[in-house]
Amino acid sequence: MKHALVIATHRAPDRPSIRVEHGDTVTLGERDADWPQFVWTDLATGLGGWVPAILFDRDSGEATALRSYDTHELDADQGERIALHHELADWWWAENNHGTCGWIPARVLRILDDSDNPET
Repeated sequence: MKHALVIATHRAPDRPSIRVEHGDTVTLGERDADWPQFVWTDLATGLGGWVPAILFDRDSGEATALRSYDTHELDADQGERIALHHELADWWWAENNHGTCGWIPARVLRILDDSDNPET
């Protein structure tokens, strides 16, 4: 498993995370200016959030989710070491020392090699 050092504090936005299930029909809106791989996604429940556009069968309008995705982000402090599970659209699904998981942007991480990681 890969590990990383958090080089800049990351905090999740102050809005509820959403979960898109494989096969869900959603409405896609605008692309994010800072993260163009992400599209604003409105669920049938009325909630919305940023989801990687690659997870849908089309680029805009009504679309179907090709796989499940949860927008939950991981809060992390500068200097914290975290475990990395998988990467998608320049974000990592990561886990902190307390077992909490969530997405964190790759730009706030320094990937550690084996010599930096005493656990390997």
